[in-house]
Amino acid sequence: MLKEKKLRAVLVGCGGISNAWLSANQRIDELEIVGLVDLNKDAAQDQKTKYDLHDAMVGTQMEAIIEEANPDVVFDCTVPNVHHKIATTAMKMGCHVFGEKPLAGSLEYAQEIIETMRETGRTHATMQNRRFKSGSRVMQQFLADQSIGELTTLNADFYIGAHFGGFRDHMEHVLILDMAIHTFDLARMLINANPVGVYCHEWNPKGSWYDHDASAVAIFEFDNGVVYTYRGSWCAEGMNTDWESEWRAIGTKGSILWDGHSSFKAETKNENAPQGFKSEMWSLEAPLIDPNIPLSAHYGAIRHFVDCMLKGETPETISTDNYKSLAMVFGAIESAETGKHVAINAKI
Repeated sequence: MLKEKKLRAVLVGCGGISNAWLSANQRIDELEIVGLVDLNKDAAQDQKTKYDLHDAMVGTQMEAIIEEANPDVVFDCTVPNVHHKIATTAMKMGCHVFGEKPLAGSLEYAQEIIETMRETGRTHATMQNRRFKSGSRVMQQFLADQSIGELTTLNADFYIGAHFGGFRDHMEHVLILDMAIHTFDLARMLINANPVGVYCHEWNPKGSWYDHDASAVAIFEFDNGVVYTYRGSWCAEGMNTDWESEWRAIGTKGSILWDGHSSFKAETKNENAPQGFKSEMWSLEAPLIDPNIPLSAHYGAIRHFVDCMLKGETPETISTDNYKSLAMVFGAIESAETGKHVAINAKI
């Protein structure tokens, strides 16, 4: 637990995603940005000016800024393949780290981060902002209440015709590697169990503007017996889903449909009705969520992390847990490349 009532942070990587972090900072009185780091010093200076961070230091070398600014935490907004270097260096210099997804660019790098976390006694957590949206928490509460009985099956559909341009058009496994981590992590939160296996098929449909496979279907098994299916495409024109996917949860007594945003439809079996060919069903109202959970995507996740650091508590997305979501990503990629079912070892 930190002695001070305000968390001092250095943000590394001042590209587009840093706006979500710096906007959140303006809403959290207990958080102070004391340094901005980017290989392009002008980018860091621009963010300092944009967000009126008058006292923040600016530089191109994280180590130098950490030594001079003496932060409690480093916010890592760099590209995935640099995450392990930023994280391990910052933790060895005495800082906690909260980083953008994914945890790392490979399972090996993720393991190195976690080993360093354990060796230094610092905390490393990963940004999974989809968990901190009201719809996600309503769905979580729906399942926890067991109003549809025990969960047996969870399905998620993600279809966006995303014309990014730039590096994503040339990435291998672009959908699974760059986007599916959000859906996989949310599925893991909803199922509340560990993934143990996956079969995945990738392809690049006719008309795709991507160089490599931009569509995928994956079937995951969890250690509590739940089966989770993911169907997705980043080159689906028309009838696009929400960015949070569209979901169906099937339980032993009923089902829930969620549009990924705020629309829920749910039915549960009328246990008192005579059994016919189809069961008589009752409609269910969406449950209320805990008002103490900080929501609103990046703000909610950062608010939660700051509170945990100040109180000496463990963040929900601590990287020893988030590793399991990353293992789903690389398990799916291995299956797609080999055409075989892949066992997932999510223990770390």
